[in-house]
Amino acid sequence: MALDRKSFILDTSVLLYDKDSIHSFPDNDVIIPLVVLDELDRFKEKSGILGEYARYVNRFLDDLRSRGNLHEGIEIENGQTIRVEINHCSNVPKSLDPSSADNRIIAVANELSKSLDQKVIVITKDINFRVKCDALGIYSEDYYKDRIISDENQIYSGQKKLLLSNNNIDKFHKRGVLHMSEIKEKHSFYPNQFVIAKGDQGTGSLLGMVRGESIVSLNCDLWDAVSVNPRNKEQKFALDLLTRDDIPLVTMTGIAGSGKTFLTLMAALSGLNQDKYERIIFTRSIQTVGKDIGYLPGDVKEKMHPWMAPVVDNFRHAFKDVTYFDLMQEKGQVEVAPMSFIRGRTFNNSFIIVDESQNASIHELKTVITRIGEGSKIVLLGDIEQIDTPYIDSLSNGLTIVTEKFKGEILAGHITLIKGERSKLATLASRVI
Repeated sequence: MALDRKSFILDTSVLLYDKDSIHSFPDNDVIIPLVVLDELDRFKEKSGILGEYARYVNRFLDDLRSRGNLHEGIEIENGQTIRVEINHCSNVPKSLDPSSADNRIIAVANELSKSLDQKVIVITKDINFRVKCDALGIYSEDYYKDRIISDENQIYSGQKKLLLSNNNIDKFHKRGVLHMSEIKEKHSFYPNQFVIAKGDQGTGSLLGMVRGESIVSLNCDLWDAVSVNPRNKEQKFALDLLTRDDIPLVTMTGIAGSGKTFLTLMAALSGLNQDKYERIIFTRSIQTVGKDIGYLPGDVKEKMHPWMAPVVDNFRHAFKDVTYFDLMQEKGQVEVAPMSFIRGRTFNNSFIIVDESQNASIHELKTVITRIGEGSKIVLLGDIEQIDTPYIDSLSNGLTIVTEKFKGEILAGHITLIKGERSKLATLASRVI
């Protein structure tokens, strides 16, 4: 074997986070402790993404049995070997609970680190698991396959600041467009990126969007009955993205009270009443990665009510009561669709709002985005500083990954809302607490 070949012990959390993780370590050895298979067995009957991934891993391992002995290890096409480790699970270090699955995996890693002539690394999404490994001198890492950037400061904001000649700014305001060929300095832009430019003589400015080889003026075509007054330039940018029919995917991040949900809801209502869409779909990740809502009483609508409260609050703010919201639900113009039950559906001519997207994994959001049919628009909303789901953070959550992967695509746009507009207190709390 090559000297740099490594042995990776996969925790259950990794296999349930990404089913493809089982064959994502080319030219290395993947070890699955027997206790992990016991844990997967408890998830295989579940609905949603957890059950699907548990079943996938079980089927994949079952198929491998036809090639050889899983205990001895089986090589797959990418040069990786996969084996199930049936020994060492009982050799749990003192002071650790031997009944804990994590501790039994630690026992396997500890023993293999001594017996194998290559580096042994535990791969887990569980932060506390990694801390325990470090305390015991066992190498451990997060699962990094989905992570695109390494620092929050690198996250795409959706806007770019420029210094332009006053002549160029005058041209923009007269024509509503400025061609890239007219700008002396060369700049690189992403599709649908917003531009904030100031004049080089200390006067004049413009707000625009990159469309093809030009910077164009902002667009906001709202239904007359919807009253929205953007309070800052980022909210203007958001409304532009939300009302453009040729940008079907919008991602929007921002602190609490920055207006994400309200602006999106008003744009959805506007599109519905302008006959751009036939219905509005609300969905969100209800609990930690893929759990269902069976423990709450009532039907799906009643079960989802606690999580839809922010939407209802915004209806109340816009129309002073929720009668209009209830009427739209009765007419089928508004639908609540739990993310756990969205697989297999297709949403045509719909405006889909995915709230609290920062709590969804990239695999959950992929499931939702691939449900989008013709004539539809999907908006992913969230605050990456308020993540409630275990195993993901500000860089590995689905919202951040979608934003980064789609920033170069003409069908997508992004904006980060910076200022809180709910109240002075809410803004202060977001900043200092």
